[in-house]
Amino acid sequence: MSSIDPACGAKYNTIVGEMAGKPQPLIFPDHPREECGVVAVYAPKGHAARVAFFGLFALQHRGQESAGIASSNGESIKIHTSMGLVTQAFREESLAPLEGDMAIGHTRYSTTGSSKLSNAQPFLVSGVHGQLALGHNGNLINAVNLRKELESKWGYTFTSSTDSEVLAYLLASAPGETWEERVAYCMRNVQGAFSAVVQTKDAIMGIKDPLGVRPLCLGKLDGGWVIASESCALDHLGAEYIRELEPAETVLIDREGIHSFIWAGRNKRRALCVFELIYFARPDSRLDGQQVYATRRAMGARLAQEQPAEGDLVIGIPDSATAAAMGYAHEIGIPYSDGLVKNRYVGRTFIEPDQRLRDLGVQLKFNPLPDVISGKRLVVVDDSIVRGTTTPRVVSLLRRAGAKEIHMRVCAPPIRWPCHFGVDMATRQELIAANNSIKEIEQKIGADSLGYLSVEGLLEVVGGRQNGFCHACFSGDYPIPVQLEMDKLVLERPKESQD
Repeated sequence: MSSIDPACGAKYNTIVGEMAGKPQPLIFPDHPREECGVVAVYAPKGHAARVAFFGLFALQHRGQESAGIASSNGESIKIHTSMGLVTQAFREESLAPLEGDMAIGHTRYSTTGSSKLSNAQPFLVSGVHGQLALGHNGNLINAVNLRKELESKWGYTFTSSTDSEVLAYLLASAPGETWEERVAYCMRNVQGAFSAVVQTKDAIMGIKDPLGVRPLCLGKLDGGWVIASESCALDHLGAEYIRELEPAETVLIDREGIHSFIWAGRNKRRALCVFELIYFARPDSRLDGQQVYATRRAMGARLAQEQPAEGDLVIGIPDSATAAAMGYAHEIGIPYSDGLVKNRYVGRTFIEPDQRLRDLGVQLKFNPLPDVISGKRLVVVDDSIVRGTTTPRVVSLLRRAGAKEIHMRVCAPPIRWPCHFGVDMATRQELIAANNSIKEIEQKIGADSLGYLSVEGLLEVVGGRQNGFCHACFSGDYPIPVQLEMDKLVLERPKESQD
């Protein structure tokens, strides 16, 4: 299969938003799409929704399509959701009514269901145990069957096309006298990845799936507690990092204190998504006991050992590959420098560019430094190549700026398999490494050479042989059986086509 024509960017480099009643394309990138960020707050001395807002602000990198917060004052749950970035979704007038000392929040990139307001989270549902709100990071691979069962058994009417609403109704109707029993019921019946936060009228919960695919951590804050996708959110709130939640663990916080229980049916396999360490998590976060920045530098050093290149300068694709590029340069003994300047706001707007601006391609996102790179043999480090749509443009941009040679080095192995656990990666037909040899990819992107980090090298760097990571997008070794091609819009299809 040939690589995707960059001129087809409207199909592959677009996130569809729903503003003013029509699709609004966003630009770029050729990376795995971020999943979602979640936060839960118990703030007995303050306005929990306000704390949750700033927690979401720190997790904005995990999703930019929509945001929402649900809060409780002990009597009822109030909720506000909106499209856009966290700062676009909330104003003082929308945040002030969310009263109470408990709140949960969510910032979304769609992995199941399209980007529209009805799919924004948290979801507020009512079941046999009363109201609850839920925000979810991950992906349920048996969502269609669960939804059919909930519709037929309980008569629920779903208002969205996401698996997160399915999880919310399942928990709201789960049998059991205690939340421990109800969560255990969900653990037995749900397949896939779910790091979720839950708001009832008098408690908040953080729930992690039995494999621990998506991150979730616990912190202490001024007499209260915070649960968040990443520790960087705790840092921004001034909270003390306590620990990561264990796979299959639920942390329940109410006004009586904090309670933890782990589902007895979990096995010992762990499968934290290794892409969290490669790309998704902020470099200042801690995951699996590791500082993400230091781990990415170590990936770059290992990449230099496995895939050395002769050059005059090492540069990284900003910002996600900066640490790896520094590690590569230090290990191989070639100077590191900035070679590209990134406009961090391209792709974060709902305004559609005109055709002339769209044709500029990566020039809207990256601008080279000709005085730095002209006449140089460049080693260019990136975190991943997914479809191969953006990399040829970056290579062309650097050549026009005067680069003499361009040697691409990638601090992730070739991505040959799609993700089914909460990352909008691509279909297997779209993945350039699934359909081309490394030499063919090198020719398609226009580089003088191309080298990837090996799966073995990656796992040695992150300690995956001992701790357990999901690396299915590289190896095809999924931690649980999956349907090889799944459709993120399946819950929007007519029911007869879901069978």
